[in-house]
Amino acid sequence: MTRVAEETDPMELSEEPITGGRPARQVPVRAKYVIVGSGFAGLCMAIRLKQAGRDDFVILEKGDDVGGTWRENTYPGAACDIQSHLYSFSFELNPKWSRMFARQPEILDYLRHCVREYRLEKHLYFGVRFDGGEWDEAAKEWRVKIGARNSESGAHTEIRASYVVLGMGPLHRPLLPNVPGVGDFDGPAWHSAEWRHDVDLAGKRVAVIGTGASAIQFLPRVARQAASVVLFQRTPAWIMPKRDRHISGVTKALYRNVPGFQRAHRTLIYLTAESRAMGFVNPKLMKAAEGVANAHRKRQIRDPDLARRLKPDYTMGCKRVLISNDFYPALARDHVTLVDQGIREVRKNAVIAADGTEHEADAIIYGTGFHVTDAFDTIDMRGPAGRSLKQDWADGMAAYYGMTVAGFPNMFILVGPNTGLGHNSIIFMIEAQAEYLMKLLALADERRATTVAPTARAQSRFNAGLQRALTTQVWSAGGCQSWYLDENGRNTTIWPGFTWRYWLRTRKPNAGAYEFGR
Repeated sequence: MTRVAEETDPMELSEEPITGGRPARQVPVRAKYVIVGSGFAGLCMAIRLKQAGRDDFVILEKGDDVGGTWRENTYPGAACDIQSHLYSFSFELNPKWSRMFARQPEILDYLRHCVREYRLEKHLYFGVRFDGGEWDEAAKEWRVKIGARNSESGAHTEIRASYVVLGMGPLHRPLLPNVPGVGDFDGPAWHSAEWRHDVDLAGKRVAVIGTGASAIQFLPRVARQAASVVLFQRTPAWIMPKRDRHISGVTKALYRNVPGFQRAHRTLIYLTAESRAMGFVNPKLMKAAEGVANAHRKRQIRDPDLARRLKPDYTMGCKRVLISNDFYPALARDHVTLVDQGIREVRKNAVIAADGTEHEADAIIYGTGFHVTDAFDTIDMRGPAGRSLKQDWADGMAAYYGMTVAGFPNMFILVGPNTGLGHNSIIFMIEAQAEYLMKLLALADERRATTVAPTARAQSRFNAGLQRALTTQVWSAGGCQSWYLDENGRNTTIWPGFTWRYWLRTRKPNAGAYEFGR
């Protein structure tokens, strides 16, 4: 196992993996609703379906347990950068959080708790690979294509479903840098989302490539053990102090015993986070926050040259804003080196910087993020007359409020195009989307419709307005290139502004924006 020290953290872990050692079950041949993914999005939709008495659903999960990104990302230091009380369901508050910013084991534990609390176990099918779906126009249903996760035979099994809910989110396909030699390295090399717990880093020369949200969490832990660490930085990040602390027993008792106390605290956290949207909408307002980040860096980095190389040259918010108290101190250690030129190639025993400098390494860790703007490229969804979702999205993803797509009946998406956030909790958006989709299902029932999809006109008008709003906001006007933008420079990832506006606009489906079929 990787010997990386962790701080003592009195977590109250109690839940066992949902699989519990059970053998894989046979997936049924038909279900009214097929939900793909068992992270926050998939579980939220499943809970809402169950509460509405729509019990004929299955949840397909490629892994061996629930949790999505919180099952897969087990790297040292993995934690959420949204406060625990807000990064959880509003209908299932957790008074047991041990910290203001929960770490990966606690978040995974919370999701397991939700499965058991809402009795979702019988709906879950593990080790199932989702490959897409084909719309059967005659039967008015989806033929969902699945296979065993590790199967290479290409053989598929089908589930017939009235509705497909894509709830796997965008952070599930690790992204490696597109440079020569990535596969030629002789030593152990892995992406942070596929952490090699069997590799002992003690005494090793470690190359860390990338300075995103994952890298700033695991690098300080790696630096405590490795003989040397070289961090390859393409673009520095804006980093704010992390206002983290343990939650005392007294506070937990108040959460449990004083009605409304925890919900009031959660609301305060939400409003504080929501206020940050003003800076994203109007980049000029980011100056104050940049001042806090600059002061934070100067306090922790005494070397003027190192501090200069760590200062971003773009407006805060253009790239994801990070929080950390130990990343800068780790970089200041004598055996940690910052290379701020990116990489040219990887060789058998070294990483070559853009200026040709060779840095020998015994192990490489990639903190290079995920496929986001092309997250759905590997899924073959084909609507009526064989219409391809991948082809429709060749010039950029587009949906109606990020949840439904013109030409693809009865296909719902959670955390779809332009519903991501840079300032607040994605769980808020997920809940709003699940509520909206439940109302859309009810509306279809009222009209005795078997199919529902947005009109092309409604989707086009919505996205045109959305893109106009984004052009003046920090992600497009902040002077950087980021994973928020696709290869055409179009922002297909972020919701432009306040989350309460999204919630308000999705409180009730507009029937005129949809086509209902029988």
